[in-house]
Amino acid sequence: MNTARRHLALAAALACMLPLAGCERFFRNMYDQPRLAPGDRSPLFSDGPASRPPPPGSLPMAVGDAALASSAGRGADAAERLSAAEDRTALPAVPGRALLLRGQERYTVYCLPCHGAVGDGDGMVVRRGFPAPPSFHQDRLRQATDRHFYDAISQGYGVMNAFADRVEPDDRWAIVAYVRALQASQQVPLAALPAALQARLAPQLVQASPPERGSGEKTASPAPATGAAAPAWRVTPPDPVPAAARQAPP
Repeated sequence: MNTARRHLALAAALACMLPLAGCERFFRNMYDQPRLAPGDRSPLFSDGPASRPPPPGSLPMAVGDAALASSAGRGADAAERLSAAEDRTALPAVPGRALLLRGQERYTVYCLPCHGAVGDGDGMVVRRGFPAPPSFHQDRLRQATDRHFYDAISQGYGVMNAFADRVEPDDRWAIVAYVRALQASQQVPLAALPAALQARLAPQLVQASPPERGSGEKTASPAPATGAAAPAWRVTPPDPVPAAARQAPP
């Protein structure tokens, strides 16, 4: 008798649970409501895309991961920094040591593998066959505006990917400042350096003077001092790069 009652109670419990399956289906219908995903098209708009651009003159209130959460107000500071960086057109007249050091750090992480330690475009990735970027020391890039470098970092250029999702806006300007420092470092006359630095670099420089025409004498370049360190701008000679890999990106 007790066994029969237990079986009856179990059957009743199972019968009560059956409607719950219908409830789950009801909730699932709420989860999967009709909607348009990013990239879908809609007949409501003449140009087609369902995702509409922001109205002219609108400003972002939050950016970054915080903008995807319900507490998007936490991304307001990032939006302000982005807006300030986007409005800037050039570096300050005196960037300052802190900005250059930050730029050096970020350049080493994100730029050095392709552009090389001094911006010659001979980074380790290029030595392994990736298309070489142009040297920062060519006239075109020496005369380029600061904003050109900022936009290239943000949006990409040629085969270079955009780094806006990895490098903060202020750090992009720091990298631009360091690129300018690299460009200046390759064009400073020895006489413009402090006397102590001149004395330290002079033994490392190899100066060649061509022989006077008709003199019949051959002049040899003085050999560097024994054990002298390589010049600061070329600590180690680069590996030979195949000619096909040295082509600049379009």
